[in-house]
Amino acid sequence: MTNPYVVLGVSEFATDEEIKTKYRELAKKYHPDNYADSPLADVAEQKMKEINEAYDAICEMRRNGGSSSTNYSNYGSSSSYTRTAYPDVRRLIQDGRLDDAMQILNGVSPTSRDAEWYFLMGMIYSRKGFSEQAYSYFQRAYQMNPQNSEFAAAFNSMNSRRTYQNPGYNTYDAGCSACDICTGILCADACCNCCGGRGMCC
Repeated sequence: MTNPYVVLGVSEFATDEEIKTKYRELAKKYHPDNYADSPLADVAEQKMKEINEAYDAICEMRRNGGSSSTNYSNYGSSSSYTRTAYPDVRRLIQDGRLDDAMQILNGVSPTSRDAEWYFLMGMIYSRKGFSEQAYSYFQRAYQMNPQNSEFAAAFNSMNSRRTYQNPGYNTYDAGCSACDICTGILCADACCNCCGGRGMCC
């Protein structure tokens, strides 16, 4: 069975809402109505079937409290799924025991830290709400193994979120632009006459 998380292009640690959003996005893209008179109608229909099956499989697993680290015989057409080297860490993250998971990861020798190590550390920081640190770890995991769909999905998702929250910038804390500086000076001048203008306290 193909890994349903890979089919939807989401991390196995994605929230239910993130999975639902991704499913709707893909369903809208591959809906048969969009390909009514297209030679790609059969391809879109097959893709839609895969998307529905993947979404149903994920929902079923989560309803039954099953681990999302299920072993799949086929991890997608481009890369084979390999067993995780950190099953305990993944279970701890799934259960919300982030500090315990981090403690195990920190015990791994720096020379033995592979792409999955960086990915899981990114997941921990993401769950803790430290987006910049999470992004850094996801980026490293993706750079080390760009063929891994799980790492790519996490990196791309975080990258999209950063760009969305700061249009025109590529980080959360991008600093001030020239417009920000000018606006600050005008406000200060209007309120306090500190730049030689006629402010409210004059």
